[in-house]
Amino acid sequence: MDGRDNRGRRRPRGRNSDRSFGRDGNTRDGKPRGDFHSRKPGETPGFDKKSAPVDRPYWTAPVQNTDPLPDLKCIRCGLSITDHHSALSDRHSGDPVHFDCVMAELNGQENLEAGEVLSYIGGGRFGIVHHNGRGGEKNFTIKKILEWEDKEKRAEWRDAIADHYSIT
Repeated sequence: MDGRDNRGRRRPRGRNSDRSFGRDGNTRDGKPRGDFHSRKPGETPGFDKKSAPVDRPYWTAPVQNTDPLPDLKCIRCGLSITDHHSALSDRHSGDPVHFDCVMAELNGQENLEAGEVLSYIGGGRFGIVHHNGRGGEKNFTIKKILEWEDKEKRAEWRDAIADHYSIT
């Protein structure tokens, strides 16, 4: 046959069927085509020396702190604080205080009306929250914000706890 299919169209021949390449695999201007001919023996296709995965640094696991956590005492009730994550700093001295001791103190100081609740709103702040009748707990208004911890000062006892858990 003369290289045509059953409809009279020219049929590609062999692996060099692209018309822009000659029989030797080179382009019309004589340069080798693609990565296949330009690679050195033993090289992986698609990788060059700049992007080789061997140049990446290896990850090593951080060393965990084995020191025991500090024994914190609440300055309000005198009991030991076992839940370090929920402890707050005292408003005046910066010493650790139970979360429940702070809630009890603020409940004694503030006069709550019907439908109002004292809630922790984050960042060392509490709020008097008024729940509206409709919508359940999703529909609320913060009536008053009570600053308990100073955002600018970080208590010293928090550093020892943060160093124990933050190892990366």
